[in-house]
Amino acid sequence: MMRRRTTLLTSCTALALALGATACGGGGPVSAGGGDKALSGQTVTVAGVWSGSEQKNFQKVLDAFAEKTGAKTQFVSTGDNVSTVVGSKIEGGNAPDVVMVPQVGVLQQFAKKGWLKPLSGTAQQTIDADYAPVWKKYGSVDGTLYGLYFKAAHKSTVWYSPEALTQAGIEPPKTYDELLTAGHTVSDSGLAAFAVAGQDGWTLTDWFENVYLSQAGPEKYDALAAHKLKWTDASVVKALTTLGKLFKDKQLIAGGQKGALNTDFPGSVEKVFGPKPEAGMVYEGDFVAGVAHDQFGRTIGKDANFFPFPAVDGGTAPVVSGGDAAVVLKDAKNAKAGMKLLEYLATPEAAAVWAKAGGFLSPNKKLDLAQYGDDVTRATAKSLVGAGDSVRFDMSDQAPAAFGGTKGTGEWKLLQDFLRDPSDPKGTAAELEAAAAKAYRG
Repeated sequence: MMRRRTTLLTSCTALALALGATACGGGGPVSAGGGDKALSGQTVTVAGVWSGSEQKNFQKVLDAFAEKTGAKTQFVSTGDNVSTVVGSKIEGGNAPDVVMVPQVGVLQQFAKKGWLKPLSGTAQQTIDADYAPVWKKYGSVDGTLYGLYFKAAHKSTVWYSPEALTQAGIEPPKTYDELLTAGHTVSDSGLAAFAVAGQDGWTLTDWFENVYLSQAGPEKYDALAAHKLKWTDASVVKALTTLGKLFKDKQLIAGGQKGALNTDFPGSVEKVFGPKPEAGMVYEGDFVAGVAHDQFGRTIGKDANFFPFPAVDGGTAPVVSGGDAAVVLKDAKNAKAGMKLLEYLATPEAAAVWAKAGGFLSPNKKLDLAQYGDDVTRATAKSLVGAGDSVRFDMSDQAPAAFGGTKGTGEWKLLQDFLRDPSDPKGTAAELEAAAAKAYRG
């Protein structure tokens, strides 16, 4: 997410949202530095889900673009409902130039509505040369390339406090069953095993996807993602049953189910890495490291580390990814300058700006791993880029937004309901199928 991988709202973002403003912070031209200042006097408006440390770090990238080209930049945080916010801006004649789209399904929706400009030849050449074909596939609709994946996520990582695991006397587990056993050992030592961010439904979809990919395999994963397989399939019920073992075990979840449903993503990271730890582990993507470091001062690799999401029922350990794709809106006032920004974002130079700041992975193969600030992030980036086309993109991100990407509805809400009461996996599967069928028809 990464898509809707929001951190904490800055006061600037909160103010921008409250006022309906399109700007939040600088990025104006800088007299020193390279570039021919070809875009002097032009302003590029960018909309995206990021807030907090993610927005702050992306602003550094926009500032580097400004220094290079002379353009000014404006960023507005849309919150999780990016499709709704951007849609209303387009209808109001106030379209941003560039949108950082956090879901494949939303990118497809925008393209089918005729809102997007195909990428320039320059951008396409860079993507062909510097990215694995899978990223081009997820940025294309009906054979036309619209999206550049600037920020990626490695979403098969379980983050833990080394102190908590050492105190419990356990090593990082290799299987899902070992994960639950290790969780009970952590719980016996005085901390809950997991902080679960149930208030943010997208985290629950990520839990499901890792279990499903490992347990059911990539072919069924692809079929379910395309809704060629129904959610009532036995493989879905089995994965929900497996996940339900964790969800219903009050020993394993900080605050139990009620506590989880009242915990958002930043709050789940705080429960493990904050000043008063309540849990030993938190499952989510590599972006956990950015929050643990930026918000809570943890040193990545020393007092915050991860192990790969473990294999389920003898399957292969999953590698689920996600990402934010930059697209240019056709009706934007400054689409040409927007495309110049996108061409810049495609370069390893742009990726290096955020890589140095932390909390970021790039799918760009040409980015030197030395640009990342710590060994753990370098290892994560190497794993993601090295997985090439075997990476499976976040399933809910591939779905229509009404099913896989909207707060309070579809998969997000139904998995929150399942967390609240995991006693009927078959019933939950039926509800998921009904919601999916409706969304895919629409």
